[in-house]
Amino acid sequence: MKIGIYGGSFNPIHFGHIGLAKWVAENTDLDEVWLMVSPNNPLKDKSILADEQQRLADAQKAIRQEAKGDEARGKIIVSDFEFHLPRPTYTANTLRALQQAYPEHEFTLIIGEDNLEIIDKWREYLYILKNYRVFVYPRHNIEHTTNHLRETILREAANLQLLADAPYFDISSTELRKNLHI
Repeated sequence: MKIGIYGGSFNPIHFGHIGLAKWVAENTDLDEVWLMVSPNNPLKDKSILADEQQRLADAQKAIRQEAKGDEARGKIIVSDFEFHLPRPTYTANTLRALQQAYPEHEFTLIIGEDNLEIIDKWREYLYILKNYRVFVYPRHNIEHTTNHLRETILREAANLQLLADAPYFDISSTELRKNLHI
């Protein structure tokens, strides 16, 4: 099976996360998209994170509600896989553990263009780029990578694919937290 790994804090999960997961499930060659709820992103401030079990439950509830009756139903899975890994969780370690646990699956990483812009800050980012297909969701209003980093990414990437036809979802968890004063 071809599995898309769409990781994140989902703090909180919103229609943009779900909309992108549904679009990817319906418009790519992936058999499933796993929303990988991260207990703690090493590049984010832990003090703003809601409880990991609550974020997991919220993601499960959102997927149950949103996937009813459409083509993506059953293709989007909420996962707590990272909850069982040593912390902090790093994407490279998660991908290795997934490959070990599910050797019959082929994994594709799904990231936003904003993450591609800082991928050089990720632990073992070259390992990820060399060994996994990466789907990149275009984001608006971001600074683009330096030419050197962009050249490195393109040279090292096993298979980098921009999801150019994906709809744009103008929402972010950061903005939601600001509006809700969380």
